[in-house]
Order: sequence, then C-alpha cells, then structure tokens
Amino acid sequence: MSEGNQSRVTEFILTGFPGLHPQYYGLASAVLFLVYVVTVKANAAVFYLFATNKSLHKPVYYIILNVSACDLLFSTTTLPKIISRYWFQSGRISFTACFVQMYLVHYLGAVNSFIFALMAFDRYYAVCHPLRYTNIVKKFTVHMLSVTAWIIAIASPLLMVIRAYPLPYCASNIINHCYCDHIGVTVLACTDRAPYSFPAFVGAMITLLGPLAFILFSYSSIFIEISKVTNLGNCGKSLSTCSTQLIIISLYYVPRCFVYFASQVGIKFSADLRIVIIMLYSLVPPMINPLIYCLRAKDIRECLMKQFYKEKSRFHQFTMNRPAH
Repeated sequence: MSEGNQSRVTEFILTGFPGLHPQYYGLASAVLFLVYVVTVKANAAVFYLFATNKSLHKPVYYIILNVSACDLLFSTTTLPKIISRYWFQSGRISFTACFVQMYLVHYLGAVNSFIFALMAFDRYYAVCHPLRYTNIVKKFTVHMLSVTAWIIAIASPLLMVIRAYPLPYCASNIINHCYCDHIGVTVLACTDRAPYSFPAFVGAMITLLGPLAFILFSYSSIFIEISKVTNLGNCGKSLSTCSTQLIIISLYYVPRCFVYFASQVGIKFSADLRIVIIMLYSLVPPMINPLIYCLRAKDIRECLMKQFYKEKSRFHQFTMNRPAH
C-alpha cells in the first residue's frame, strides 16, 4: 500500500499471543477473564474498606488508594479487548480507539510511577524522620502531591500519541501485542521510526527512572538509618515496614525497564516471550497489589477481618431468623 493510500488503514488487529494454538483460545480467555474479575473485586474491596473504616483515613492509605485506582483503570483499559480477542475471536480495534488505548496505557503507567515515588516519600519520612512525619506528611500534602502526579503524567504520553497518530500507516495493520502501545503501533508506520521512537523512549525513561532514582535514594536512606540503630541481623525484620512497597515497586519497575532497554540496545527475543513479560508486569501487579496490602498492612488486615466477622455474624443471624418450613 503506498503512502498516499494510508487512509485505507482504518483499524488494527491485535494478535494477542502470536504462538497460541486456537484450541487454547477458550482457556486463555477464561484465565484472562478470571484475572480481570479478581483485579476488579480486589481493588474494589480496597475502596470499600477505605470508605467504611475511618481508621484507614491516613496519608499512607490515601496513597494506596491512588495505586488501586490506577490499577483498576489500567486493567479496564487493556483486558476487556484482549478477552474478546480470544472469547469472540474479535481482535479488531478502530484506528482512533487504538490510539486512545495507547494514550491510557502510557498515561496510567506514568501515574503509577509517580505514585510509587510518593509512596517512597511517605516511608522515607516515617522511618528516617519519624518526629517530623506528622508535620510533613499530612492528608492535604498527600492529596496535593497525588493530584500533581495525575496531572504531570498527562504531558509525555499525550505528546507521544500526537506525534504517532498522523504517521503513514500504509503497510500491515496487525499489531503483535495484546493491546496498543507505542512500540507495537509505530513499527507499522511506513517511515523511519527513529525520530519518533527515541523521543518516546526518553519520555518513558524520565517517567520511569526519575521516580525510580528517588525511590532508590529513599530506601537506601531507610536502610542506612535502620542499620544505625540495630545490628545487621535485625535489619531485615526492621525493614518489614517497607516490604509491601518494595514488592510492588519491584514487580512494576524491573521487567518494565528491561523491556524498554532491550528494545533500544537491540536485544532480540521472541515476540511471544516479549508479550508474556509485558503481560506479567501489566496484569499481575494490579491483581496481587490489594492482596499484598491486606497481608502486609496491619490496619487493612484488621479492617478486613472485622468486616469478615461482621458479615459472618449477619449471615448467622439471618439463618437463625429464617422461618422453618
């Protein structure tokens, strides 16, 4: 197709996992649907617990609420389409819808990165400056920093999409991915990709490595502070106050940075492996983050148990009051 006929590309086709045999489509859709249901219910439970328990109205839990909101939106942006790809054999997505999805994918990823930096900021003051914590990390401060994170994350993905949208897509319209992202879409453009891919890579690295640098600084400071007041044998136990955030941050940053750097330095691996890595860091954290909060955050765990016993008591009372037949 010539560059002059680029208008003929009105939709893209998402392949999902290219090497997946059709006989496993049903299983793949069922697994993805289960992941989506668990993600929605788990993150909705965090919102419900927060709304019904004033004891959770603390700065650190407002930050966790932002993470849950971002996870919920990201999963809703990506999963329904790929589920329909395998459930209804419908991998088609309109040209405009693909770029909207691309924007949301990169925008929500950037928001997550900034919120994780805010989480590290909270832990840094809680451990390194406990006497100043209540004066510095207030609800208002967290609200303002959270809103700032959601706002400043708009720019880089928006510029990325604005530059990618008018490119001449005059070759294949098949995207070897489970959702529309910048790399997956722009490789289909009939033009030199370098002037568009490198600025996009720089923008992605700023939103990833900028917050990551502060996160590494904050947790290094925490480790140094703890090592001053306890022996090395007890450092691991003392760092448990930060273990929740460290698990979540590791799941988010490690595979993401690997994929970005691999694409720039020319490390080659199969399309299936690349997609599996991307899906792992895209879909697993939103599903397990709420579970990590409930297992590691004492206040949330106590509220969850309180809610469980309350519902159990209601059910028991209901069964006792039911008229006998």
